[in-house]
Amino acid sequence: MAKRVYEVWKGSNKFVVGGRLIFGPDARSLIVTLLLIIAPVVIFCVFVARHLRHQFSPYNAGYSILLVAVFFTICVLVFLFCTSARDPGIIPRNSHPPEEEFRYDSSVSAEAGVRQTPSLQFPRTKEVTVNGIPVRVKYCDTCMLYRPPRCSHCSICNNCVERFDHHCPWVGQCIGLRNYRYFFMFVFSSTVLCIYVFAMSAVYIKVLMDDYHGTVWKAMKESPASVILMAYCFIALWFVGGLTGFHLYLIGTNQTTYENFRYRADNRINVYNLGCVNNFLEVFCSKVKPSKNNFRAFVQEEVPRLPTPVARETEVEDLGGDRRAKVEDDLDIGEDLLKISLRHNVEEIVEDIRSRGSNGPPHNTLEVESVLSSDHRRSETRQLSWGRRSGSWEIAADALANSTATESRSYSTPEEPHQ
Repeated sequence: MAKRVYEVWKGSNKFVVGGRLIFGPDARSLIVTLLLIIAPVVIFCVFVARHLRHQFSPYNAGYSILLVAVFFTICVLVFLFCTSARDPGIIPRNSHPPEEEFRYDSSVSAEAGVRQTPSLQFPRTKEVTVNGIPVRVKYCDTCMLYRPPRCSHCSICNNCVERFDHHCPWVGQCIGLRNYRYFFMFVFSSTVLCIYVFAMSAVYIKVLMDDYHGTVWKAMKESPASVILMAYCFIALWFVGGLTGFHLYLIGTNQTTYENFRYRADNRINVYNLGCVNNFLEVFCSKVKPSKNNFRAFVQEEVPRLPTPVARETEVEDLGGDRRAKVEDDLDIGEDLLKISLRHNVEEIVEDIRSRGSNGPPHNTLEVESVLSSDHRRSETRQLSWGRRSGSWEIAADALANSTATESRSYSTPEEPHQ
């Protein structure tokens, strides 16, 4: 049975609802985030907003305090869900490196005089043009692709993410091209909710002071929940409020969190800055790009690719063709060299007999010469065929050189008894 993409996904993401929702590997941290949002709101609605319902008599305006708190809470939860449960801009990884970037380097050793094994030369970086300025992009060994500009590999999710900002553990997801807008709205709405709860809790303390004609301390004793909420919201504002201000600066200058730290360290120029207004329009008014991944699609078997001509040529040079053919060629070389050596030995013997005036039958000499000529033709044919099969005529020349050396050595053998 064919599997779907999310079932064989190589990243560290977690999928739910049949691959319709995608979370990061630390999605459990969402439980803590939800508790930090929902628990204070529930306390506020029960111990503060409920008592303020009748404090604003015209048209029961006090109920709006409760409704506004619920509305802000729903907005925060929706933006949180849109941030953490969607594809942040994951670039699909390749199953093999890009072949158009391969470069083979076949070097020749000056000392040995033989061809070495070709080495694969793969550029680690390359340059692309962004707004007329060259930008260097890196190659990702994990995803086997050149990362587009503003893309980075998240070590937690194990994916390359477009316009990578950072990995947020509070939402359990990477922040990238497709969810940065929702992340900022989540942080901003959380800031507004904290300010609202803090303000309404302070209003309730003021109401208690007026009702009991007492001091602040007496009012705080009457509603300790208000004091707790004010302290909690004050601390939370340092985080979500500071984060909101920081990301407003990043949006105005068209930077990401990752680029801000990296460019400031390297003193690089920001080539993506389009001006403050255009930068805000790009983040909030541009259309969200569709996901490049269909996690519910069925996995298609990859068609086996034929080796490239360069690879085939390299393989032939490295292995010398088939290993068995190479062994047979080596055996043929040895056999041919042996016959050449024997042929010269026999020729010397025949010449020695002729010089002594032997009375042997002439047809024996003719038979010997015919056999030698046929052996000579077969040895040359095998040697030529060996040179063609191996793809190197230089080796055949080396074989001839070796045969000459064998001839000189075998020629000296019959002279010793003659002397």
